[in-house]
Amino acid sequence: MIRVLVVDDEALIRSGFQHILGAAHDIEVVDAVPGGRAVGAVRELRPDVVLLDIRMPDVDGLTVLADLRRLPHPPVVAMLTTFDMDEYVTAALRCGAAGFLLKDTDPEQLPHLVRDLADGGIALASKVIRPIVDGFLDKGPSSAAGRIVARLTARERTVLLLVAEGLPNTGIAARMHLSPATVKDHVSALLAKLEVGTRLQAALLAERAGLLKADRAPERR
Repeated sequence: MIRVLVVDDEALIRSGFQHILGAAHDIEVVDAVPGGRAVGAVRELRPDVVLLDIRMPDVDGLTVLADLRRLPHPPVVAMLTTFDMDEYVTAALRCGAAGFLLKDTDPEQLPHLVRDLADGGIALASKVIRPIVDGFLDKGPSSAAGRIVARLTARERTVLLLVAEGLPNTGIAARMHLSPATVKDHVSALLAKLEVGTRLQAALLAERAGLLKADRAPERR
């Protein structure tokens, strides 16, 4: 079972996500809480995936994200948003968000996105792709990104390209005829070499290095 924690200031949103995800046979919503209870709930319940509102009145979602990323075994965190907030999106990316979802995501797609997140995939709403791509690395020169990517072995580079397609570990494993455990090892190695903390950051660095066309920036569903 994939254990999910929903964090949002609106009770209706929490209830809706809990209902949608709870209907999936392989997903358990361990709790749905407002922002002030998020860190404590993660420590107590140890979810695999956290869906976190990016902006809440009781506590800043970016602060919660940073606190969660500092935990010894942090969960995968995807940010929830309702509208374009470029500065928040870029800041959340730098803090280690694994994805960005709109609160009006198609209910049929939501369980698939959570599964991808739990399996190491990238979940990214199309409306926030451009702000992320434009803001990452402060629009640093592609030559600098290219030098960083050059640190990778040929196999790690292949894994990076598949990561940038948004494939989860099992998808990459099937494509490369490797075990998921081996894929995880390759991903860990390339993240260290690229000096980034998340797969989404690695994918965007690949775009900056010219490995991807801008219109192929990572997108899931």
